[in-house]
Amino acid sequence: MNDLIFQIVQIVAAVVLIATILLQQRGGGLSPVFGGEGGFYRTRRGIEKTIFITSIISAAIFFLAAILNLVF
Repeated sequence: MNDLIFQIVQIVAAVVLIATILLQQRGGGLSPVFGGEGGFYRTRRGIEKTIFITSIISAAIFFLAAILNLVF
């Protein structure tokens, strides 16, 4: 029973992790290569910060579920 719970948690965390990583905006691209501005500092705000924190939390949950699935 515990294996099933850990597997379900791991699958849900993986789906959330994939979705949040794909939703994160990629800044810059090839702009620095062609003379664009590439060396600037930018802070995350609003929904971008929420998606970033959600991806960190879902990665931690995924990792924890994987370890617990091996142990139990």
